[in-house]
Amino acid sequence: MTGPSTADGLPAAVLWDMDGTLTDSEKLWDIPLSEYSLKLGTPLGDDTRTAMIGSNIPTSMALLFGQVGRVPTPDDIDEAMGWINERMVELFRTRLVMRPGAREALRLVRDTGVPTALVTSTERHLTEVALDTIGREFFDVTVCGDEVDGRNKPLPEPYLKAARLLGVEPTRCLAIEDSPTGTAAAEAAGCAVLVVPCEVAVPEGPARVLRSSLVGLDEALLRELVAVSASAGAGGRIGAREDLR
Repeated sequence: MTGPSTADGLPAAVLWDMDGTLTDSEKLWDIPLSEYSLKLGTPLGDDTRTAMIGSNIPTSMALLFGQVGRVPTPDDIDEAMGWINERMVELFRTRLVMRPGAREALRLVRDTGVPTALVTSTERHLTEVALDTIGREFFDVTVCGDEVDGRNKPLPEPYLKAARLLGVEPTRCLAIEDSPTGTAAAEAAGCAVLVVPCEVAVPEGPARVLRSSLVGLDEALLRELVAVSASAGAGGRIGAREDLR
């Protein structure tokens, strides 16, 4: 994999989250999760739904059954996952939309020549449906939630795997995330993180920059994100900087 390097002031790679970052899909997940929760006999609780954001399907299923005090069997999990996945395929095909500025940001990063990856907790079959809307051409590799041997976000493996596939050091990468779970995964992998919160707030941290939107992301900002990340690594602190919003 070739492309600009940190010597050019750009990240070695940009690693994109999908749900809530590039696509406004967390709201779509609300639909089948709420519907299935009612099938189990109770409305989906706000705390349960919040805990699901950024997680993978098996974790979400454990939370879903847990809120009704039920320990699911493997057959229960398979049935729930199958029903929810089928519903999500329908919703992804008919109602998936991009987050503000996402397509322009993808195109901007692609035009720099920096290698890119999609790093998502969503499983491969559903990610492929989403890529019909997002655009496969924006990514050199994709890493999905069912391709990391159960070591999903907030563990670092999804981001570590993306860096390995791209042939770059994760500590030289910029991850773009929206959730506390995803941000924790990227940071654990050693990435700098641009955080654009969607459904839930993300606290400040030493290796993250918070921004209200992807609108206005440009090459100069990519370079500045690398610079402030390096500053944080040297003992500085980055947060919700007004000049980076």
